[in-house]
Amino acid sequence: MTEKISEAVELIRDAKNILIGAGAGLSTSAGYVYGGKRFKKYFSDFEEKYGFQDMYSGGFFPYETEGEFWAFWARNILCNRYDQPPSEVHQKLFEVVKDKDYFVLTTNVDHLFQSNGFDKKKLFYTQGDYGLFQCSVPCHNKTYDNETQVRKMFAAEKNMSVPEELFPRCPKCGKVMMTNLRADDRFVEDNGWRVASYNYQKFLKNHEGKEIIFLELGVGGNTPGIIKYPFWRFTLQNPKSRYICVNKGQAFFPDEISEQGIAIDKDIKEFLNLI
Repeated sequence: MTEKISEAVELIRDAKNILIGAGAGLSTSAGYVYGGKRFKKYFSDFEEKYGFQDMYSGGFFPYETEGEFWAFWARNILCNRYDQPPSEVHQKLFEVVKDKDYFVLTTNVDHLFQSNGFDKKKLFYTQGDYGLFQCSVPCHNKTYDNETQVRKMFAAEKNMSVPEELFPRCPKCGKVMMTNLRADDRFVEDNGWRVASYNYQKFLKNHEGKEIIFLELGVGGNTPGIIKYPFWRFTLQNPKSRYICVNKGQAFFPDEISEQGIAIDKDIKEFLNLI
């Protein structure tokens, strides 16, 4: 493993082209966890009333009232999107790639790449963004920045509930809005999403057959078809490429790319410190 880590570190240092695939494990390594002390700090009252013990479960919970639903989501968006401390892990990763030809494909929705220095034009948030609302129908394919509305709801919350007059409503049809997250078939792929998708496809096209590192960081098994499987396929199709997976407890790849792949079973933050 020590030899593999040294090889991976050297490959990344020397690489001119890097495609980063980032999953939830990267945010976890940075300390942005959905359970434990961080959950209790923001949601102990919800835990006491409803029993769930992490923010992810809270996002799908059938609350008794819509006011409670928006009280949970106002807090959830604030702590995971707007009131974040800087991420040392993301900043270290940026230092590694900032002078290279890089692109980031991520299933994370916490905006941590942009807030820690990464170029917006080199990012594709495939699953949405906590910072955007969309129509819940949806009646049109547009999203809306939600910071002002979220802070108003948070400030007005009382007894775990937000007043109905502050529920975000669609400016077109008047229906209640929802956070722009890919949870079902209502997810809106707005103009910004489509531009980012185009930039990602353009990056892939521009690097076909060239030396490139496919660097997978903290990608689990929830949505392997977005990052993990394509990265394996890209590696197999390009003999000049290398695949590096860093994931504590879930670092692996298929035999077909054994000559090109390196699996690092290590915390991402510790690995970046080595680089």
